[in-house]
Amino acid sequence: MLVVGGIIGSGIFLSPAVVAARVGTASLTLAAWGLGAIVAIIGGFVYAELGARRPQAGGSYVYLREAWGPFPAFLYGWALFLIIGSGAIAAVAKTAASYLASLLALGTGAETPVAVAVIAVLTLLNVLGVRVGATAGNVLTVLKLTAIAALVVAALVFTPREASPVVGAVPLSAPDGGVALVTTMGAALVPVLFSFGGWQQTNAVAEELVDPARTLPRALVLGVLVVAATYLLVNVAYLRALGVEGLAASRAPAADTMFVFMGPVGRTIIAVGIVTSTLGFLSMVVLMSARVYQAMAADGLFFASMAQLHPRTRTPVAALLAQGAVSLALLLTGTFGQLLDYVVFADWIFFGSTAATLFVLRARDDAAGRTSTVRSALHPVGTILFILAAAYVTIGSILSNPGNALRGGALLALGYPVYRYWHARRPTPVGRAS
Repeated sequence: MLVVGGIIGSGIFLSPAVVAARVGTASLTLAAWGLGAIVAIIGGFVYAELGARRPQAGGSYVYLREAWGPFPAFLYGWALFLIIGSGAIAAVAKTAASYLASLLALGTGAETPVAVAVIAVLTLLNVLGVRVGATAGNVLTVLKLTAIAALVVAALVFTPREASPVVGAVPLSAPDGGVALVTTMGAALVPVLFSFGGWQQTNAVAEELVDPARTLPRALVLGVLVVAATYLLVNVAYLRALGVEGLAASRAPAADTMFVFMGPVGRTIIAVGIVTSTLGFLSMVVLMSARVYQAMAADGLFFASMAQLHPRTRTPVAALLAQGAVSLALLLTGTFGQLLDYVVFADWIFFGSTAATLFVLRARDDAAGRTSTVRSALHPVGTILFILAAAYVTIGSILSNPGNALRGGALLALGYPVYRYWHARRPTPVGRAS
């Protein structure tokens, strides 16, 4: 549930239109999502072995720290706290609030207050305990999968009863030539891989899982496979209802697809599904990101209070509240979308650099005689392919908007003086077990 909930957010309801517009045919659309699924599955294998080797709170932070040292690890946590994690919470809360306000006929002016309430409630649920927060996320994940299943069943079983509501569709064509195909497919993979991102966050709560060395790898691989199958089926549903031209022109593919098969009732059903999907994603991000700040604080590189667990609920209350405060600040200032765009490339920098730690940690453990019960079946070829995919997304993001990438790099660079400050104050050497 953590893996599925951490991946499926709002991307599958928005990205397919972009992918279809870029590749131009139904077969290439499905191929792009298939390639994305392969990359995600390879990533799942990589993170499964990392989780088994270092089943500690903090996930990627721990792997980066042990392989490359404290500064790259801190930089990851800094980016997650300031923009990537908190910004994602703010952005997705706004999306959930817009759909929820529409369902309840609250008007556009209610979106921001509803988004504030969403962040506050989900933060509170996670403060109350891991089991409470995880249960809330599990319930929302089941609801989101139910809504997606309804969409897929409607498209594959029902007969269309309404004409496609999409207007402005234009004829599309396949790329002309091999070079154009490679370039086009590469461009289409960017939104696909962003939609598949999120499985790595589950590693951040490794210490709070039962038997993490056994549970985490199985959860990662199974969860990514469930998401891959879900995404492919959803795209089949979109294409059957709207065609590739209609999908490319649609601003709300899920709602338009349900309208074709079930009319206005279908729109309402999927709108509820999108709300639960975004809320489920938010619950998982709130739960998992705070554990990274907990690990940073335990290393003496962040506020000491963030490393402390509540004696009864065993949750990092200060880390959760600080994360909620930053998310609310980004939401209320209206800058979260711009900030996310600035550092969209940073997420995949850390994806690639974290995957590369597997080479270091495996060699180090093997030399020390420490064996792992889980070994990535596709390593080293699969790991290298994943790193190359991460590099491609990073380079593509920089080339598509150099200005935003430069500003994002500047925001990341601000982490250096902050790191030097905390590094000088830390009471114990960094690198010990969290």
